[in-house]
Amino acid sequence: MNENLRQLVEISAIDKQIDEYNPQIQKINAKLFAKKDEIDKLDKQIDDFEDAIVKITNLISDTNRQIAEHNERIKKITSRSASLKKEKEISAVQSEEILTKEQLESLNEDITRNETLIATKQSDLKTLKEQKQNLQTQLKEIQKEVELSLKEIENNKADLYKAKDEILTNINQKVLSFYEKIRKWAKNTAVVPMRKQACYGCFMHINDKVFASVLRSDEITTCPHCGRILYSELPVNDVSEALAKKPVKKTTAKKSTSKTTTKKASTKAKVEK
Repeated sequence: MNENLRQLVEISAIDKQIDEYNPQIQKINAKLFAKKDEIDKLDKQIDDFEDAIVKITNLISDTNRQIAEHNERIKKITSRSASLKKEKEISAVQSEEILTKEQLESLNEDITRNETLIATKQSDLKTLKEQKQNLQTQLKEIQKEVELSLKEIENNKADLYKAKDEILTNINQKVLSFYEKIRKWAKNTAVVPMRKQACYGCFMHINDKVFASVLRSDEITTCPHCGRILYSELPVNDVSEALAKKPVKKTTAKKSTSKTTTKKASTKAKVEK
């Protein structure tokens, strides 16, 4: 196999291995992010409960103030009623006293109801905080797992980059630029094998001439359909047999007439050693 082609096959394989770690990293981090989201949602619930408790506490304080005012009013009504003589005035004061006591009773009921509500919310708040504590413990464990997994991946990637750098120090820069140009759009299928006389990038059938060129591997040959770099996976001993089965047909050039003839350009791109 052409040395430049061999290097491209190796670099392509390394690039693919490096990129394959990206979804693994995303999957590892996803577990961590999911647990953090759980804690964030729990924090929001805790904040809501704490705000609600503060509001209810303030409401109870305001209700207690109103109760004190009503008790003071009842004292004044009782004191005033003692000096009244007329039945009409006494009846009016009694009605006022009854209304004030009813209001007082309603306020006391509000206090009881809100105190029960606070107790319930405080109990729920305690449960939420316990859940948060458990989630934080789980988060710490996940963080340890993530750190170990990412460290292992980074070590593996470092080995791959080292292997790639060794190849890059010896590769023809024009060949490398050619590969990088294709890789911009083909990603990790810039260099693909030829199998059953088809490009394994676009899966299109390859003509006999390109087929023979790829088998010989004397130069870098691209797919005439998609432009990816092709290589043969056949062992060297099997190449001669494969070429014998697919002889390349010689084509004779036709004489051009007075009319302009259009030549079909070959899409095979070659990069010399």
